[in-house]
Amino acid sequence: MSNAPQIDLVGVGSPIMDLVSQVPESFLSRIRGDKGGMVLVDDAEMDQILSILDTPPAQTTGGSAANATFNAARLGLRTAFVGKLGNDPIAATYKDRFRSAGVDVSRFKHGSVANARCLALVTPDAQRTMRTNLGAAMTLSPSEITPADFKGAKHAHIEGYLVFNQHLCEAVLNAAREAGCTISLDLSSFEVVNAARDWMFHQFGHGIDVVFANEDEIKALYPAKGADYRALAMELASHGVIAAVKMGKDGSWIAHEDQIHRMDPVHLTDVLDTNGAGDAWAAGFLYGFINGRPLNECGALASVMGAETVRHLGPLIPDEAWSSVKKRLGV
Repeated sequence: MSNAPQIDLVGVGSPIMDLVSQVPESFLSRIRGDKGGMVLVDDAEMDQILSILDTPPAQTTGGSAANATFNAARLGLRTAFVGKLGNDPIAATYKDRFRSAGVDVSRFKHGSVANARCLALVTPDAQRTMRTNLGAAMTLSPSEITPADFKGAKHAHIEGYLVFNQHLCEAVLNAAREAGCTISLDLSSFEVVNAARDWMFHQFGHGIDVVFANEDEIKALYPAKGADYRALAMELASHGVIAAVKMGKDGSWIAHEDQIHRMDPVHLTDVLDTNGAGDAWAAGFLYGFINGRPLNECGALASVMGAETVRHLGPLIPDEAWSSVKKRLGV
């Protein structure tokens, strides 16, 4: 019994404090970068964007894998997180909120500069455009990652943003593999895919079990193959992974080997903010996957989680909604 897993899921990524602001469409013309994407910015550019907002942004814990880990903990999985916090009050608040949610915070690293921040600009169509200052998170080095970070864990969930530092991501993958974890990778952004497409194809089939992609990310992975998401999911699955292709309000495709599942969306009339929906979707899917559920059941759990998230401002389902969510999920 001593070898039984003590942790169901270890999330790996940047522990970023999210700053969430609702803005008109015209605001995006005042900043660089594409709508719906993520651009890394320095302190000066972050402060400049914050200075032209009409009102101060709301503050909540964020980060792609961190959101998924937080949600997984709320669903009842035993979770931990590997990422580097800063040396400021934002970092202390971040850690306290994760501890309160039931996440094992002993695997956080601690840096000597300010914590990472991500400004999520939410337009009236509920699309989010992100500008990220990685702060202490960017100082995480490959030498700080060891198999001990994954000791006693069943599964490691890695955010694609780590791929911007391929040496770091390889250290994470190698340590998780050595610890015996199954592994999922969320592609996270079409910019990530564009920057590392060949590297990703080299990694698929080498210990990565699940790949999460939205419409933009899967099209970036296969830029010459159009927008037939069923075909794209099957193409990705041909690399030996479970392909989970999310299409927002249009549902999803889940493919593995020669099986394919079309998951219908949860129809909503009160969409407020898509920020964090994909992370919550991944948490629901991984809850099912780690508990040995069939892929279509994993997809159904994921759909409910993603749909609930877009009904609220910010990347996390609020405390008061969880009782209803768990009842719908049967957990």
